[in-house]
Amino acid sequence: MKLRTLDALSVALLLLWTGMALDFAAFAAPALFQVLPSRDLAGQVAGVVIPRLDLAAFGAFGLALALSYGGRWLQEIGDALPIGPLRLWSFAAVAGLLLTFASAFIVTPKVREIRVRMNAPIETLAPDHPDRLAHRKAHGLSAQLFVIRMLLALALAAGISRLPAEKAPEPDSRG
Repeated sequence: MKLRTLDALSVALLLLWTGMALDFAAFAAPALFQVLPSRDLAGQVAGVVIPRLDLAAFGAFGLALALSYGGRWLQEIGDALPIGPLRLWSFAAVAGLLLTFASAFIVTPKVREIRVRMNAPIETLAPDHPDRLAHRKAHGLSAQLFVIRMLLALALAAGISRLPAEKAPEPDSRG
């Protein structure tokens, strides 16, 4: 497959995930908290969606990295520049994977742990209750990671056009 075809697939994956994440953040989550009878129930439903978005993020960042980096890695090894566009783009894709890992395996389980420990709807706890404060802090970190990943996915999709194209074949010197 041509590199630009693989790049187009990478862009599609990154934009698809960004669209899903943006739809959830801008439309679905606010609707859950508006329509459902309690914030606790809305949070539980959102808590089911977030791990699925994390799984999709692993796919988007991981496949984009494999598709767009795979065909180029030997090409940039021979370049004189220590850091070229491919290495920078790849670093950003790996950063997206690491942020997804942090969200899926550190922050989301911590939010679940706090919710289980509460053993009551969050809105029934006093505003200064330690569990409510811990939940607010963990939820804030989760939201920040989510926004950073959306921005990173958009930057990666836009940056694909800067990746080196296929090199022209070397002229045959046996002539």
